[in-house]
Amino acid sequence: MEKELGVYVHIPFCVRKCNYCDFLSFPSCKEERKAYVKALLEEISYYSSFINAHKLKTVYFGGGTPSLLDTEDLKLIFDAVTINQDRKGICDFDTFEATIEVNPGTVDYDKLKRMKEIGFNRLSIGLQSVNDDELKLMGRIHTYEDFLNTYSFARKAGFENINIDIISSLPYQTEEKYLNTLNTVISLEPEHISSYSLIIEEGTLFFEKYANGDFLPDEDTDRAFYKMTNDILEKHGYHRYEISNYSKHNFQSRHNSSYWTGKEYLGVGLGASSLVGNERRTNTAFIKEYLKWTDLIKKTVALENGVKNAKDLALCNGLYEVTEVLSKKDKMSEFMILGLRMTEGIKKSEFRRQFGKEIEEVFGKELKENIKNGTIVTKDDVIRLSEFGLDVSNRVFCDFL
Repeated sequence: MEKELGVYVHIPFCVRKCNYCDFLSFPSCKEERKAYVKALLEEISYYSSFINAHKLKTVYFGGGTPSLLDTEDLKLIFDAVTINQDRKGICDFDTFEATIEVNPGTVDYDKLKRMKEIGFNRLSIGLQSVNDDELKLMGRIHTYEDFLNTYSFARKAGFENINIDIISSLPYQTEEKYLNTLNTVISLEPEHISSYSLIIEEGTLFFEKYANGDFLPDEDTDRAFYKMTNDILEKHGYHRYEISNYSKHNFQSRHNSSYWTGKEYLGVGLGASSLVGNERRTNTAFIKEYLKWTDLIKKTVALENGVKNAKDLALCNGLYEVTEVLSKKDKMSEFMILGLRMTEGIKKSEFRRQFGKEIEEVFGKELKENIKNGTIVTKDDVIRLSEFGLDVSNRVFCDFL
């Protein structure tokens, strides 16, 4: 039986950097984007045998702003990833999920229709807020009206699986403003909503202005926003299946869920991460080096022989900036930390199956303390975070590092 695989494709380009964003992204010219696509195709070609040795379950184009690329280039990349896969069922929701992130102001109806024809069947639209003053504060390039046009075009183009991103705890944000965003998004009836609490990251414009906490909601208000989000979304038929993610029935993000459940994934593109076997790798974050190294890929022996397993991946010296070999202890910790992000929790029997030990043998003390503190609850085979535990999840995760 073929092992399942998800592929993440990173497109680092954006119109301009948002004031809160610390993702690997930057503005670019058309020539740079074309050179990047060429290099990306070389990297994907290097991995083609490896991809085709698996059952490809999900593809996710993230960024940056993938929708900045021409549709011709998007098709080249999509086809390169999926070539030689069984095309029967591709674009069928029940068997294959292909997501692309889209920012309002970078697509029109024709472009979205073409994306659907290429094979994308899920959109993730970066709205963040329905209040134009908050969008301006964040440095977004669009207005709420621009978003509405994008959303309408997406529905018209045939997309039936759409996620909308929103952010809470923005500078100066009031409960009334956040409620306006939440209720307005619900009224649009997307299949999935991701609601993130703002984190002030070093190196961003927001860090320079708000790192000392001025004009930001305090911790109690932030927690109130989080509880409000869950209560209102659950009331309207959106089930929280992960700390920040809500969906209608059967519309969970299959790609992102594979991260949280420890499944293998291959990342291609600048700064992309992979988890294959017990190895985690991260591509270089420097575009000049990425372009240079991918140009050398076709000269390696690995390409001639085909890259079919984790051992072959190691032959691509230089493309990866970081290589981490996960010990059994590391994988046990990840099982706990990532799995507990999911509201359904983790199973003792699965821990036993993967690691050959009872979970209490390894994390008995940590489990006992968190059960006593009310952050973890257990029932039969299942261990999960309580409502309070979800509220203070980072504190709980630290116990399992």
